[in-house]
Amino acid sequence: MTPLSAYLLLSAMLFAIGLAGALTRRNTIIVLIGIELMLNAANLNFIAFWRFSEHPETLTGIMFVIFSIGVAAAEAAVGLALIISIYRHYKTTNVDAVNSMKG
Repeated sequence: MTPLSAYLLLSAMLFAIGLAGALTRRNTIIVLIGIELMLNAANLNFIAFWRFSEHPETLTGIMFVIFSIGVAAAEAAVGLALIISIYRHYKTTNVDAVNSMKG
């Protein structure tokens, strides 16, 4: 059986990759993918802590993950709709090119 630390290490690596993608890339689709990676890293933590808890029969970790997947799906739908709208208006997905909302 894989120890809890292996799951936490994998989750930390996924989160770091997602954070780097969200902060360093200029393409909005890559930024959205980075955010999704960070959400999946959190889901992996929920599942790992639930599985290694004293009472895994309570299913609390599974419920958190199902709720989080629902939120992530809604976030992805809204994010993709925004990206399509921005692309139709500006003809680019570069976040630096979209500067009309800056104050």
